[in-house]
Amino acid sequence: MSFSGDTIAALATPVGTSAIAVVRASGPQTADLVRAIFGRTPPPRLALHADYHDHAGALVDDVLVTFFAGPNSFTGDDTAEISCHGNPFIAQKILGDLLARGCRPAEAGEFSKRAFLNGRMDLSQAEAVMDLIHARSERALAAANQQLRGALGRHMAILISQLVNVLAQIEAYIDFPEEDLPAEDNKRVQQQIETLLAGTNRLLATNHYGELLREGIKTVILGEPNAGKSSLLNQLVGRDRALVSPEPGTTRDYLEERIVVGAHWLRLIDTAGLNPAPTSLEKRGIDKTFEQAAEADLFLWVLDSTRPLPALPAALASRMTPANTLAVFNKIDLPPAKRTELPHAFPVVNISALQGTGLEALQASVTKLAESFHVEVGNELIAINARHSHALEQAKACLVTAGQKLNISEPSELVASDLRASLEAFGQVSGKIDNERILDQLFASFCIGK
Repeated sequence: MSFSGDTIAALATPVGTSAIAVVRASGPQTADLVRAIFGRTPPPRLALHADYHDHAGALVDDVLVTFFAGPNSFTGDDTAEISCHGNPFIAQKILGDLLARGCRPAEAGEFSKRAFLNGRMDLSQAEAVMDLIHARSERALAAANQQLRGALGRHMAILISQLVNVLAQIEAYIDFPEEDLPAEDNKRVQQQIETLLAGTNRLLATNHYGELLREGIKTVILGEPNAGKSSLLNQLVGRDRALVSPEPGTTRDYLEERIVVGAHWLRLIDTAGLNPAPTSLEKRGIDKTFEQAAEADLFLWVLDSTRPLPALPAALASRMTPANTLAVFNKIDLPPAKRTELPHAFPVVNISALQGTGLEALQASVTKLAESFHVEVGNELIAINARHSHALEQAKACLVTAGQKLNISEPSELVASDLRASLEAFGQVSGKIDNERILDQLFASFCIGK
């Protein structure tokens, strides 16, 4: 597939004062444009230091211009990147001049869209560009880099190849019923469908991990009033984010902050204290605690080590397990109460939120729990998104239906129809689709200049 259209231009760096700003242009007129501005087109991928004069002849800035000849460029078209001093006024002057010389303002994600349309990347790789830009942790960065380098596309290519093989076997009997073909082996085809389902399920299993990488691991801090939940939040965040008071019930609503712990990005939720005899106002806060806990990935159960172990409300006890809960005994700087056995074999860490002791051990324990979400497929870090998940669920449903029809010996034409629908759904993941509306919607979420 190839694409040609207008020559587009946009800022490739954020608006604001910086050392350098980059203005990008791409399209069939790029080489002529560079030649008109600088008197010549530099050799591909070699930077040219030159003065930038606008179309009226006025000096704008001294810049570095780099020319990338298509198809060996990011977009697959001739592309130029002009690096100027990072004064927003200068960058806008250069962009305005490019537009005055015939370029069209690039739409959001249009450079990446052209790269996809020109076959420089598949759709999953294009999406990885934005994942890379927005990565907030080492794990998210690693997953985005692997997807950008085609990890998901390679797995999809294997599934598509396997499915095409199965479909070809079935359609041979449909198209050539009079030929001397071997007897249909439904059992063998069923095994092949089961193999396809297993591969599809392995990819679907990474969906939740993908959500955690992109949105952060929702980590709910809960416990009795004055156990030290807000103090712990402040210590982890590194500033006084939550109001701390010796008066019980200070936190009436939940607070949210995002931090990086080890290789992971966490959404920390500080909640209202679990008072067994709450006031009407406290009860409203506790209800919100239950709401947050229902969607939690991890729990930090903060316990006052100077007091007896409190009972967990049933709604929380059913959600909290040793795999997702860390028991945090706070106030170890004070004389401890006799410690009773926890309701489950939760991992335990001892801290003093007041003095900031034990925090490294806490972070290490949180990291260990967070690692349990880590999913690999064939030694590659795959983290599909909601769009991929939807397409794979569609493919899975069609494969299941095809297998069921095969089991009850329904006509091969009906089995083949379901397999073709599954093949179409697989194609949506990597972009083997012809749907301009879907593409426009997807790339519209990209930033201008990318």
